[in-house]
Amino acid sequence: MEQQRGTSTQRGYGYRWQQARAGYLVKHPLCAECDRQGRVEPATDLDHITPHRGDNDLFWDRDNWQGLCHPCHSRKTASEDGGFGNVRQSKA
Repeated sequence: MEQQRGTSTQRGYGYRWQQARAGYLVKHPLCAECDRQGRVEPATDLDHITPHRGDNDLFWDRDNWQGLCHPCHSRKTASEDGGFGNVRQSKA
């Protein structure tokens, strides 16, 4: 499966992304989903609110970013990508 997707760098998550991610999380240090639920947890992952599915403009659109804690990011990604027995969500 990982070979079909390519490496993280091949998917756009290289040095430039790591720098952008670090800067975003400094400015937005709390998990957005936990905040919506009245909890306070540090954000560890930078999430694309709408999956970019290779769309470079959507990938770099900072309005499409949110900080999430790792458990929230894992749940969201699994629901979108069909992990953990979930049906993959189609493009809207």
